[in-house]
Amino acid sequence: MNENTPLTPAPEPTRREFSQKALQSLLTFAFLDTLYVHDAFAEEIKPITGKWVKSLNDLAKEVKDEKIKQLEWQKKTEELLKKVDLKELLQLVEFDKLKKKVKYRDKGELSLRFKFKQIEGIPTKLVFGKQIFALKKGCSVVPHGHNNMATAFLILEGKLHGRHFDRVKDEKNHILIKPTIDDTFKAGQYSSVSDYKDNIHWFTAKSDKAFIFNFHVLGVDVNDKKKSKYQKRTGRVYLNPKGEKLKNGLILAPRINYKQAHKIFG
Repeated sequence: MNENTPLTPAPEPTRREFSQKALQSLLTFAFLDTLYVHDAFAEEIKPITGKWVKSLNDLAKEVKDEKIKQLEWQKKTEELLKKVDLKELLQLVEFDKLKKKVKYRDKGELSLRFKFKQIEGIPTKLVFGKQIFALKKGCSVVPHGHNNMATAFLILEGKLHGRHFDRVKDEKNHILIKPTIDDTFKAGQYSSVSDYKDNIHWFTAKSDKAFIFNFHVLGVDVNDKKKSKYQKRTGRVYLNPKGEKLKNGLILAPRINYKQAHKIFG
Protein backbone atom coordinates (compact mmCIF):
# COMPACT_ATOMS: atom_id res chain seq x y z
CA MET A 1 0.00 0.00 0.00
CA ASN A 2 1.38 3.41 -0.91
CA GLU A 3 0.41 6.78 0.45
CA ASN A 4 -2.02 7.34 -2.43
CA THR A 5 -3.96 4.16 -1.76
CA PRO A 6 -7.29 5.10 -0.14
CA LEU A 7 -7.96 3.54 3.26
CA THR A 8 -10.82 1.11 3.48
CA PRO A 9 -13.33 2.49 5.99
CA ALA A 10 -14.15 0.30 8.96
CA PRO A 11 -17.48 -1.46 8.47
CA GLU A 12 -20.40 0.01 10.37
CA PRO A 13 -21.52 -2.28 13.21
CA THR A 14 -24.76 -4.09 12.59
CA ARG A 15 -27.74 -3.30 14.76
CA ARG A 16 -27.23 -6.62 16.53
CA GLU A 17 -23.54 -5.87 17.27
CA PHE A 18 -24.42 -2.39 18.49
CA SER A 19 -27.09 -3.79 20.82
CA GLN A 20 -24.68 -6.40 22.21
CA LYS A 21 -22.05 -3.75 23.01
CA ALA A 22 -24.66 -1.52 24.62
CA LEU A 23 -25.90 -4.43 26.73
CA GLN A 24 -22.34 -5.28 27.80
CA SER A 25 -21.81 -1.67 28.94
CA LEU A 26 -25.06 -1.68 30.89
CA LEU A 27 -24.13 -4.96 32.57
CA THR A 28 -20.70 -3.57 33.47
CA PHE A 29 -22.20 -0.46 35.06
CA ALA A 30 -24.78 -2.55 36.87
CA PHE A 31 -22.04 -4.83 38.22
CA LEU A 32 -19.97 -1.87 39.42
CA ASP A 33 -23.03 -0.37 41.07
CA THR A 34 -23.72 -3.66 42.84
CA LEU A 35 -20.15 -3.76 44.12
CA TYR A 36 -20.54 -0.24 45.44
CA VAL A 37 -23.87 -0.93 47.15
CA HIS A 38 -22.52 -4.04 48.86
CA ASP A 39 -19.25 -2.33 49.82
CA ALA A 40 -17.19 -4.87 47.86
CA PHE A 41 -14.55 -2.26 47.05
CA ALA A 42 -14.21 -1.43 50.73
CA GLU A 43 -13.86 -5.13 51.53
CA GLU A 44 -10.79 -5.22 49.29
CA ILE A 45 -9.27 -2.23 51.07
CA LYS A 46 -10.25 -2.96 54.65
CA PRO A 47 -7.66 -5.72 55.26
CA ILE A 48 -5.00 -3.08 54.59
CA THR A 49 -6.47 -0.93 57.34
CA GLY A 50 -6.62 -4.02 59.57
CA LYS A 51 -2.92 -4.58 59.00
CA TRP A 52 -2.32 -0.92 59.85
CA VAL A 53 -4.03 -1.39 63.22
CA LYS A 54 -2.01 -4.56 63.77
CA SER A 55 1.19 -2.63 63.07
CA LEU A 56 0.18 -0.04 65.69
CA ASN A 57 -0.44 -2.86 68.12
CA ASP A 58 2.90 -4.55 67.36
CA LEU A 59 4.73 -1.28 68.02
CA ALA A 60 2.78 -0.77 71.22
CA LYS A 61 3.83 -4.21 72.43
CA GLU A 62 7.46 -3.58 71.53
CA VAL A 63 7.64 -0.30 73.46
CA LYS A 64 5.64 -1.81 76.33
CA ASP A 65 8.10 -4.71 76.55
CA GLU A 66 11.00 -2.23 76.11
CA LYS A 67 12.22 -3.95 72.96
CA ILE A 68 12.38 -0.53 71.33
CA LYS A 69 13.05 2.90 72.83
CA GLN A 70 10.25 5.42 73.18
CA LEU A 71 11.89 7.72 70.63
CA GLU A 72 11.98 4.88 68.12
CA TRP A 73 8.31 4.17 68.87
CA GLN A 74 7.49 7.81 68.11
CA LYS A 75 9.33 7.72 64.81
CA LYS A 76 7.78 4.45 63.62
CA THR A 77 4.31 5.36 64.86
CA GLU A 78 4.37 8.68 63.02
CA GLU A 79 5.46 6.83 59.86
CA LEU A 80 2.33 4.68 60.21
CA LEU A 81 0.11 7.71 60.85
CA LYS A 82 1.47 9.27 57.68
CA LYS A 83 0.32 6.24 55.66
CA VAL A 84 -3.15 5.73 57.12
CA ASP A 85 -6.16 5.76 54.80
CA LEU A 86 -8.23 8.28 56.74
CA LYS A 87 -11.47 7.45 54.94
CA GLU A 88 -11.11 3.76 55.78
CA LEU A 89 -10.19 4.54 59.39
CA LEU A 90 -13.36 6.62 59.76
CA GLN A 91 -15.37 3.65 58.48
CA LEU A 92 -13.52 1.31 60.81
CA VAL A 93 -14.51 3.30 63.91
CA GLU A 94 -18.02 4.04 62.56
CA PHE A 95 -17.28 7.73 62.87
CA ASP A 96 -20.62 8.97 61.50
CA LYS A 97 -22.50 7.04 64.18
CA LEU A 98 -20.22 8.34 66.92
CA LYS A 99 -20.70 11.95 65.84
CA LYS A 100 -24.48 11.72 66.15
CA LYS A 101 -24.22 10.85 69.86
CA VAL A 102 -21.85 13.66 70.86
CA LYS A 103 -22.90 16.10 73.58
CA TYR A 104 -20.05 18.59 73.55
CA ARG A 105 -18.67 19.92 76.80
CA ASP A 106 -18.48 23.60 77.60
CA LYS A 107 -14.93 23.06 78.88
CA GLY A 108 -12.38 20.56 77.66
CA GLU A 109 -12.84 17.51 75.46
CA LEU A 110 -15.39 14.72 75.46
CA SER A 111 -13.82 11.26 75.29
CA LEU A 112 -15.67 8.88 72.96
CA ARG A 113 -15.17 5.16 73.45
CA PHE A 114 -15.47 2.87 70.46
CA LYS A 115 -14.62 -0.56 69.09
CA PHE A 116 -12.94 -1.33 65.81
CA LYS A 117 -15.06 -3.32 63.39
CA GLN A 118 -14.01 -6.96 63.36
CA ILE A 119 -12.20 -7.25 60.07
CA GLU A 120 -9.24 -9.21 58.80
CA GLY A 121 -5.94 -8.28 60.41
CA ILE A 122 -7.14 -6.55 63.59
CA PRO A 123 -5.98 -8.32 66.78
CA THR A 124 -8.71 -9.44 69.19
CA LYS A 125 -6.69 -8.05 72.10
CA LEU A 126 -5.05 -4.64 71.82
CA VAL A 127 -2.01 -3.54 73.81
CA PHE A 128 -2.84 0.14 73.38
CA GLY A 129 -5.77 2.13 74.72
CA LYS A 130 -7.84 4.24 72.34
CA GLN A 131 -10.40 7.02 72.31
CA ILE A 132 -11.65 9.88 70.16
CA PHE A 133 -11.67 13.39 71.60
CA ALA A 134 -14.57 15.60 70.52
CA LEU A 135 -14.33 19.36 71.03
CA LYS A 136 -16.37 22.39 70.10
CA LYS A 137 -14.78 25.66 69.05
CA GLY A 138 -12.67 27.33 71.73
CA CYS A 139 -12.37 24.20 73.89
CA SER A 140 -9.07 22.47 74.51
CA VAL A 141 -7.32 19.30 75.28
CA VAL A 142 -5.74 21.35 78.04
CA PRO A 143 -1.94 21.60 78.37
CA HIS A 144 -0.50 18.63 80.18
CA GLY A 145 2.36 16.16 80.13
CA HIS A 146 2.53 12.43 80.77
CA ASN A 147 4.41 10.16 83.13
CA ASN A 148 5.35 6.70 81.93
CA MET A 149 3.26 6.90 78.75
CA ALA A 150 3.67 6.90 74.99
CA THR A 151 0.76 8.38 73.08
CA ALA A 152 -0.10 9.70 69.64
CA PHE A 153 -2.78 11.83 67.98
CA LEU A 154 -4.38 11.90 64.54
CA ILE A 155 -6.81 14.63 63.53
CA LEU A 156 -9.97 13.05 62.11
CA GLU A 157 -11.95 16.19 61.39
CA GLY A 158 -11.79 19.94 61.95
CA LYS A 159 -8.98 22.38 62.63
CA LEU A 160 -6.98 22.79 65.83
CA HIS A 161 -4.15 24.90 67.15
CA GLY A 162 -1.63 22.32 68.33
CA ARG A 163 1.32 23.02 70.61
CA HIS A 164 4.01 20.77 72.03
CA PHE A 165 6.82 21.39 74.50
CA ASP A 166 9.82 19.40 75.60
CA ARG A 167 9.79 18.69 79.32
CA VAL A 168 13.27 19.82 80.31
CA LYS A 169 13.24 19.63 84.11
CA ASP A 170 10.71 18.86 86.86
CA GLU A 171 10.66 21.04 89.94
CA LYS A 172 8.39 20.95 92.98
CA ASN A 173 6.03 23.74 91.91
CA HIS A 174 7.07 24.24 88.28
CA ILE A 175 8.14 22.35 85.19
CA LEU A 176 10.80 23.79 82.94
CA ILE A 177 9.61 23.44 79.34
CA LYS A 178 10.70 24.47 75.84
CA PRO A 179 8.37 24.99 72.84
CA THR A 180 8.86 22.50 69.99
CA ILE A 181 5.66 22.63 67.87
CA ASP A 182 3.23 25.48 67.29
CA ASP A 183 1.05 24.88 64.25
CA THR A 184 -2.42 24.43 62.78
CA PHE A 185 -3.47 20.79 62.67
CA LYS A 186 -6.03 19.61 60.10
CA ALA A 187 -7.55 16.26 59.17
CA GLY A 188 -4.83 13.68 58.52
CA GLN A 189 -2.13 15.50 60.51
CA TYR A 190 -0.61 13.90 63.60
CA SER A 191 1.86 14.15 66.47
CA SER A 192 3.19 11.96 69.27
CA VAL A 193 4.37 12.15 72.87
CA SER A 194 6.82 10.18 74.98
CA ASP A 195 8.71 10.68 78.22
CA TYR A 196 11.65 11.87 76.15
CA LYS A 197 10.25 14.09 73.37
CA ASP A 198 7.38 16.59 73.01
CA ASN A 199 6.06 15.42 76.36
CA ILE A 200 3.75 18.42 76.92
CA HIS A 201 0.91 18.98 74.47
CA TRP A 202 -2.10 21.29 74.09
CA PHE A 203 -4.79 21.35 71.38
CA THR A 204 -7.47 24.04 70.94
CA ALA A 205 -10.37 23.67 68.50
CA LYS A 206 -10.50 26.46 65.90
CA SER A 207 -13.35 25.03 63.83
CA ASP A 208 -16.94 24.62 65.05
CA LYS A 209 -16.25 20.96 65.81
CA ALA A 210 -13.03 18.95 65.94
CA PHE A 211 -12.18 15.28 66.49
CA ILE A 212 -8.86 13.69 67.48
CA PHE A 213 -8.07 9.97 67.35
CA ASN A 214 -5.88 9.17 70.35
CA PHE A 215 -4.10 5.96 71.25
CA HIS A 216 -1.76 5.40 74.16
CA VAL A 217 0.53 2.82 75.72
CA LEU A 218 0.80 2.82 79.52
CA GLY A 219 3.64 1.64 81.73
CA VAL A 220 6.36 1.97 79.13
CA ASP A 221 9.27 2.21 81.59
CA VAL A 222 8.23 -0.14 84.36
CA ASN A 223 11.17 -2.54 84.07
CA ASP A 224 13.99 -0.04 84.64
CA LYS A 225 13.33 3.01 86.78
CA LYS A 226 16.64 4.57 85.74
CA LYS A 227 15.60 4.86 82.11
CA SER A 228 13.07 7.67 82.44
CA LYS A 229 13.44 11.09 84.00
CA TYR A 230 9.73 10.94 84.71
CA GLN A 231 9.45 7.48 86.21
CA LYS A 232 6.44 8.04 88.44
CA ARG A 233 2.86 6.84 88.63
CA THR A 234 1.43 6.66 85.12
CA GLY A 235 -0.84 9.60 84.35
CA ARG A 236 -1.22 13.25 83.39
CA VAL A 237 0.65 16.25 84.76
CA TYR A 238 -1.13 19.60 84.34
CA LEU A 239 0.71 22.88 83.96
CA ASN A 240 0.39 26.45 82.69
CA PRO A 241 2.72 26.95 79.68
CA LYS A 242 2.14 30.72 79.85
CA GLY A 243 4.61 30.96 82.71
CA GLU A 244 7.73 33.08 83.10
CA LYS A 245 9.90 33.17 79.99
CA LEU A 246 13.56 32.48 80.61
CA LYS A 247 16.68 32.44 78.43
CA ASN A 248 17.13 30.07 75.47
CA GLY A 249 13.39 29.84 74.87
CA LEU A 250 12.70 28.11 78.17
CA ILE A 251 9.49 28.66 80.14
CA LEU A 252 8.97 28.16 83.87
CA ALA A 253 5.49 26.62 83.78
CA PRO A 254 3.61 26.48 87.12
CA ARG A 255 2.05 23.15 88.06
CA ILE A 256 -1.75 23.32 88.24
CA ASN A 257 -4.55 20.82 88.76
CA TYR A 258 -7.30 19.48 86.50
CA LYS A 259 -9.91 22.08 87.49
CA GLN A 260 -7.50 24.98 87.15
CA ALA A 261 -6.37 23.79 83.73
CA HIS A 262 -9.93 23.67 82.38
CA LYS A 263 -10.87 26.99 83.97
CA ILE A 264 -7.91 28.75 82.35
CA PHE A 265 -7.72 27.00 78.98
CA GLY A 266 -11.28 25.81 78.36
